[in-house]
Amino acid sequence: MTIDYSHARELMVEQQIRPWDVLEIRVLDVLARLPREAFVAESHKALAYADIELPLGFGQKMMKPVIEGRTLQALDLQPGDEVLEIGTGSGYLSACMGELAREVLSLEIQSELATGARTRLDAAGLGNNVRIETADALSWDTERRFDAICVTAAVDTIPSRFTQWLRPGGRLFVIRGQSPVMEAVLVKADGSTESLFETDIDYLRGAAPAPQFQL
Repeated sequence: MTIDYSHARELMVEQQIRPWDVLEIRVLDVLARLPREAFVAESHKALAYADIELPLGFGQKMMKPVIEGRTLQALDLQPGDEVLEIGTGSGYLSACMGELAREVLSLEIQSELATGARTRLDAAGLGNNVRIETADALSWDTERRFDAICVTAAVDTIPSRFTQWLRPGGRLFVIRGQSPVMEAVLVKADGSTESLFETDIDYLRGAAPAPQFQL
């Protein structure tokens, strides 16, 4: 069976993304154009536009399209922005941010996923302004500062190092809290925090809550 991916993208935008209050035209345009199917395993291509998480291997998952849409809208990326992504995963969100911003630096702890994402970006002719590094964001450090930071997995509490990498006026998107009820927030460089929506996704490696021992 041949899948009409272009039609599937249109349905994803109109039936999933828009109804979840993603109305920013630039975001909708990117989601309607970029080939999400190019960033999933061959065995999952038929599900590339479904309203579900998709396995990436190594215990990691690709976020639902609606979460990706809300993430991109919350970050409000501008053409001159420099972006830090924590958790490259498939490389799809990296590609989306690369279309909206000037430059994306993406950190991926799993080297195989980092290599796979780079391969997919190149094969799709996307991400010329996306650089992928294999690194653990919880121990990585830099003197560089960013206009926007996107964390693609949950944290129990937001590491202070993440907000320290923001430029004045910068913003950080992250999902925090404890499963099954987590909160997506936008943290500004001035310390203010905006609550966006509730969801439940996997934790960033090393950022899960400590196990609670009960007598």
